[in-house]
Amino acid sequence: MKKKVSKASEPAGIRQRLTDLRHALLKLHKALVDSERVGYEKTIGQIQSPNHFLQLLTTDPWFAWLRPLSQLIVAMDEALDADEPLTQPTVDALVRQSDRMLVASENDEGFPGHYYQALQRDPDVVLLHAEVVKLRRPKKT
Repeated sequence: MKKKVSKASEPAGIRQRLTDLRHALLKLHKALVDSERVGYEKTIGQIQSPNHFLQLLTTDPWFAWLRPLSQLIVAMDEALDADEPLTQPTVDALVRQSDRMLVASENDEGFPGHYYQALQRDPDVVLLHAEVVKLRRPKKT
């Protein structure tokens, strides 16, 4: 049986900030997956089933660049579900990780290069990126 976290010992608003950022990253991740699927199907061929798509997402090099973002979302889930109260340093580290990750670079072959291409071709990705950027900024008090 999971022990209940005492949210009273957490800094005010910290859980909500991480939850909001996680939700925005999840929406961005879905838009990126959908955008990559379109490119994959145009280039390689139609994906046969949801199971086939899941297998491609987890094993195919075409989608490998998305895995660090998936791992960041999982890390946020784990922090939110942990038995210990959230701390400001934990949330700050996850926010910084999203800052470092969501950098687009036209001349990079890794995540930044693929992210740049997605931002160029898909307006949904641009809008969701802007939402994430807004949520990463510290709240004004």
